[in-house]
Amino acid sequence: MRKTSIKITAEKLDLQECYNFVTDDSCGGISAFVGTVRNDTKGKEVKQLDFSTYKPMALKEMQKIADLALEKYPIKKIAIHHAEGLLQIGAVPVIITTSSKHRKAAFDACQFAIDMLKETVPIWKKEHFSDGEVWVNAHP
Repeated sequence: MRKTSIKITAEKLDLQECYNFVTDDSCGGISAFVGTVRNDTKGKEVKQLDFSTYKPMALKEMQKIADLALEKYPIKKIAIHHAEGLLQIGAVPVIITTSSKHRKAAFDACQFAIDMLKETVPIWKKEHFSDGEVWVNAHP
């Protein structure tokens, strides 16, 4: 039985797919984090975001995060899906779902995964404004 679902895609992310993956009869809690493209950064109007990845390394890092979450928290399954390419306001660039016997582990593992993803995975975000653009989160 697979315990992780890792994906980077230019297609629209599917919350139901992530939810279905982690659903398990032994689990009483499912937690989900859904990141959305907002229209404002530090008071400046955002028009759209562009996500670029170094896909082989990003997938490997996302798998490490999932494996670490499984090790660190008593969760059953975890899905980490991220979009790449140009995304409009309201679009979903990231979905993380976790399942566990009890809710606390699901919540904690989900938060751990999104925090680690933003810290360690080579995914770069370019914010497009009406008066220009800027790269943010330029890490690894």
